[in-house]
Amino acid sequence: MDWILVISRAVEASIGTEAVIYALAAIGLNVHFGYTGLLNFGQAAFLAIGAYSIATTVTTFGLPFFLGVTIGLALSVVLALLMGIPTLRLRADYLAIVTIAAAEIIRLVVRSVALQDVFGGTDGIQAFSGGFYALNPYPEGDYNIGPIIGFDENTMWVLTVGWILVALSCGLIYLLMKSPWGRVLKAIREDEDAVRSLGKNVFSYKMQSLVLGGVIGALAGFIFALSRSAVQPESYNTELTFYAYTVLILGGTARILGPVVGAAIFWGLLILVGTFLEEAVNTGTITFITTTQVGPIRYMLVGLGLMLLLIYRPQGIFGDKREIALDAR
Repeated sequence: MDWILVISRAVEASIGTEAVIYALAAIGLNVHFGYTGLLNFGQAAFLAIGAYSIATTVTTFGLPFFLGVTIGLALSVVLALLMGIPTLRLRADYLAIVTIAAAEIIRLVVRSVALQDVFGGTDGIQAFSGGFYALNPYPEGDYNIGPIIGFDENTMWVLTVGWILVALSCGLIYLLMKSPWGRVLKAIREDEDAVRSLGKNVFSYKMQSLVLGGVIGALAGFIFALSRSAVQPESYNTELTFYAYTVLILGGTARILGPVVGAAIFWGLLILVGTFLEEAVNTGTITFITTTQVGPIRYMLVGLGLMLLLIYRPQGIFGDKREIALDAR
């Protein structure tokens, strides 16, 4: 069995584009769920808004790349307002229903036949990332990180930008949560009636939290699109949101680095198990399964591990049990 291959793929996945995307998505959810107690089940909608904004701006309308980034950030704010205004004065479960419905509506709109000329339908959109890669400072070639991990110049550029965005997002959240504004959000999570009795506008704070987490989700959408140089509607289904929640819970809610560590561990572990099983089957070490069965089995094994984590440590790796309670009244 090639242990170097197994370990190198796992480490590569733990710092690769998937880890960056889900770290950003989970940081946004951490603002919503971890710090404010908002049940957002539609984070995929914010990623889709970010991804399709740059894709349609460049490919469909022929506008500059950075204008697409600006439009994506603005539309993520608009989406948060549209979801929050009718629901944030109600119980937490109403927001959950609206957000998951909004994510599905956006996915169905961008894959619709009527708007195929704009969004590309089920085939999606390609060839929009030229302006981004034109800024790439890395010369053509392979770049090794350590003795066993290597990325090409385009992947290195995406990872550089992505991890910078992760660091900036974590720094911003750290400063905000140490401020009076952040302390109000935590108080709303614990008991919003008590916060309201002190004269705070709970609706306004919730809306600000929803907007902030949505904008960070749009950043994840940018990286998602640019890392693949393509967007397809099926990439932004509810599974994406549930993976982001898995990453958040694994690392620990209401912790600055929880989403980052959770993303690295989740994807590293998923690839580690999958590559190990493939190598074991190919070398004859395991004979009762085939290589085509490795994919489902790795999800079963990782899922079992997550179940055990939730049973014995529901707060996640860095979390605190007191941080996972929310006021749903």
